[in-house]
Amino acid sequence: MRLDDYRTSDNVGDERGQDYGGGGGFGGGGGLLPLLFGIVGSRFGIGGIVVLVIGAMLFGVNPLGLMGGGQNALPAGGGPTISHEGAAKACSANALSKFSCQVLASTEDTWGPIFAQQGKEYTPTALIFYSRNGQSGCGAAQSAMGPFYCPNDKRIYLDTEFYDELQNRFKVNGNFAQAYVIAHEVGHHVQDELGILGEENQKQQSASTKQSNAIQVLIELQADCFAGVWAAHNRDRIEPGDVESGLNAAHAIGDDTLQQEAQGRVVPDSFTHGTSAERMKWLKRGIDSGDPNQCDTFSAGADG
Repeated sequence: MRLDDYRTSDNVGDERGQDYGGGGGFGGGGGLLPLLFGIVGSRFGIGGIVVLVIGAMLFGVNPLGLMGGGQNALPAGGGPTISHEGAAKACSANALSKFSCQVLASTEDTWGPIFAQQGKEYTPTALIFYSRNGQSGCGAAQSAMGPFYCPNDKRIYLDTEFYDELQNRFKVNGNFAQAYVIAHEVGHHVQDELGILGEENQKQQSASTKQSNAIQVLIELQADCFAGVWAAHNRDRIEPGDVESGLNAAHAIGDDTLQQEAQGRVVPDSFTHGTSAERMKWLKRGIDSGDPNQCDTFSAGADG
């Protein structure tokens, strides 16, 4: 994807180099269980299921019971101040940081006009870089969980080393796949801006674990579709092979694929992000249509 000449976003903060004590360890208010309850429903997906299952087993908890939505988020806890100078410094840290900032800027330039066409105003999200351990409005941020969106502070949290996992663990190459990571999390922010995220999380409050998981799948698939809408509005910057790279990434992070890898079996009732086929389908629907109105997973169902 060609973004070399694109501007970088000013909505960027940096927690790299700050010591958060390993995210609170495995106990107390900042420990693993609150972290899992707080943000597992909003993270991108890669690594999150593995962390969830292993962490739950360590505490003697049924991991299937923890795979619901992220409605039990922790209180907001401050975070880095967003400024033009701070954003410029964060974005210039390295090539991956710059690219991430350019992708974020392109999502701002995409969703702003889309909202305006509907008579609405789009308030951009912010991207917070961290290294290994960070602190979000939803509790501790740890790189093993993958990128995630925190609705409490309306920010995206990203450890850019996650891009290495995409390439090394999941064999997904190309910077379009990296852009898809950010565009998916921005998709959650779009849901938040439209009131969808709050409405669906409210439904999860009174739902059974199975029902809550099913709602979360629809939330995640819609975010995939919104990522595709972003891509469709930036076709002039997409290069040959980019779409295939994005679809490969969507396939690699399907719940069925991840669960088979992590636990040697697939438990459909515990899915929180959708199967590989479903994630590819909804991403492609967004790319093909470029229309967010075609991303109503809640009416169409996961299978579309």
